[in-house]
Amino acid sequence: MAKALVQEAEYPNISCIRFLSMKVNAPAQTRKMGSLKVSMTSPGFVYEPYAPREPISFLYRWFTRTGWKRTKDDLILELKSAYAIAKLRKTGYSKKKFYEEAVDLYKEINTQIANGDKGLLRKSVTENMYSAIKNEIKEREKVWSRLYWEMLMPIVKIRTLRARLIGVDRKDLNKVFVQLTLEFLSKQKYEAYDSSGAVIAGNKDKEVLVRDIWVFEKSLFHQGAYWRLCGRIKV
Repeated sequence: MAKALVQEAEYPNISCIRFLSMKVNAPAQTRKMGSLKVSMTSPGFVYEPYAPREPISFLYRWFTRTGWKRTKDDLILELKSAYAIAKLRKTGYSKKKFYEEAVDLYKEINTQIANGDKGLLRKSVTENMYSAIKNEIKEREKVWSRLYWEMLMPIVKIRTLRARLIGVDRKDLNKVFVQLTLEFLSKQKYEAYDSSGAVIAGNKDKEVLVRDIWVFEKSLFHQGAYWRLCGRIKV
């Protein structure tokens, strides 16, 4: 895509950055909690959650009014992602390096969820996501006493589905959060046990192909900011 396409000035009618309705009071990015540093700042929502677009035919796309509108909408979605990635690259973003970090985070967070390790989860996820996962673990533990989980490496597939920016200050376009929506396709094994150690679900000798869509978030204006999970999307 030509560089000019991702410049906001070239598209004054396209909102490439979502601004919070109220200004966020931005405290320090982290606070100490034992040996961990826990990130404190997050918009608290996923901006424009990804949803798959229904395929349309070439003729319908280019020879009907509805098709033209759909093409325009698709282009705007792509431009928003391109603009967010362009902004991110200015901070030293590397797709290859980020994917490696994202796979490590995916494996790490899933392991922490499987082990019910709420303490370590605090560092890897946003505050809202932590609350949701904590409740998820609590409900699971009512049924399963223990869970074995394993992801086989290398991962089958990883790709970026969407990129978005969330602004904090209209007067300073550098004060933004970036959210990247990733698709993970991996081979996994799991087995769940009751309080007596009997297997009640899964089979750790059987591989299962799993597709997950996760949203990772990072502040681009806090020193020392790092990627955290802020949402999981069901499709």
